[in-house]
Amino acid sequence: MPSPRPFSRFEFLIAWRYLRARRAEGGVSVMTWISLIGIALGVAALIVTLAVRTGFRDEFVDTILGANAHTTVFMLPTSFTNELTGEVYTQPGRITDYDEMAARMAALPGVIRATPVVKGQVMASANNRNNVAEVFGITTENLNKIPRINDPETGYGDIDRLDEGVAIGSGIARELGVGVGDRVQLISPQGAQTAFGTTPRVNAYEVVYIFTAGRYDIDRTRAYLPLSEAQSYFNREGAADEIEVYVEDPERVSDWTLPLIGVAGEGAQVWTWKDSSGSFLRALDIEDDVMFIILSVLVLIATMNIVSGLIMLVKNKGRDIGILRTMGLTEGSVLRVFFLCGAFTGVIGTIAGVVLGVIVSLNVDHIMSLLGSGAWDASVRGIYELPAKLRAVDIGKAVGLSLTLSFLVTIFPAARAARMNPVEALRYE
Repeated sequence: MPSPRPFSRFEFLIAWRYLRARRAEGGVSVMTWISLIGIALGVAALIVTLAVRTGFRDEFVDTILGANAHTTVFMLPTSFTNELTGEVYTQPGRITDYDEMAARMAALPGVIRATPVVKGQVMASANNRNNVAEVFGITTENLNKIPRINDPETGYGDIDRLDEGVAIGSGIARELGVGVGDRVQLISPQGAQTAFGTTPRVNAYEVVYIFTAGRYDIDRTRAYLPLSEAQSYFNREGAADEIEVYVEDPERVSDWTLPLIGVAGEGAQVWTWKDSSGSFLRALDIEDDVMFIILSVLVLIATMNIVSGLIMLVKNKGRDIGILRTMGLTEGSVLRVFFLCGAFTGVIGTIAGVVLGVIVSLNVDHIMSLLGSGAWDASVRGIYELPAKLRAVDIGKAVGLSLTLSFLVTIFPAARAARMNPVEALRYE
């Protein structure tokens, strides 16, 4: 008589019958439910964690690239010696041919645009309130091309009126209690040079635009002035502090470092967005790996309940195993029957975990809102909300891990059932 093919229909029927334990075998049913619920919760927790970590990283990177240059080119300070006094002076790096240099950089393959910028720190004051601000001098045309700044959904006012005033972040506006049309004073300690020394420079500007870039630190400290006005205000007549460069693939921004230095010439330095935020992103990657390992252990603990349930099931079904063996059922068939018992639990628990994890991931922002505003502090985490981004690869990792562990832990009790001697099983029957 030929042996039945592996995983025949009768093996599935027997396995499914054993999983639906009778009342007298309620312990087996309880262990099955505990295993199923544990696996579902473990898989759901893994999917939600991966979705939140992916969403947080993408949102963090998007707020960086949406409001900042992909890479910045600046000149190193130069030193010279006074021939009469012998004193050594250091002159800050300045770019005098900024328009020509920006044009040469924009002509490089893969470069989207290059923007001359003047930068300086000031104190912003209005309504007897003060706030430190970092001012960027930029042309209206180039400011319009920054997506997180020129966002009609979050911005207020008219960004095209930059030449008539100043654009400030929503955090500055909130701190100073000003809106579009109000005036703010910008106070710089490095003002006009007089015979009595340097005097602070105080200018008042109309607020023409208020933006929300999506990052707490940017919205609370950044302001934009017209390039020509910033040059006059910060004593940069005819010069720029740096060239901001935007490339097609920000993840490979280092590929443009050498070409940009070659175009800029001697004394040029490049500072990419990864140089400023790379350590934080690397920390996120390490945390992702650690969290995956920790949650994998939780899934493993949940699947270990399958072993307990199957051992109890094998013990209760010893008589059935003996009868099936005397009827001609092979060791392989018995092994597959009990393997399927554990596999059913793992598969059903995994499916339930995927459904639960997807539902929670899609509604994580609503869940956080129920916990109150204090559950997510934008001043600490930089962004205003906890995002979640579901990826097929993350769901696949969770499903693959759960099924693999479920199948592996099932092998031991299934093999134990297959090795059971039918004579010993029926001796006392």
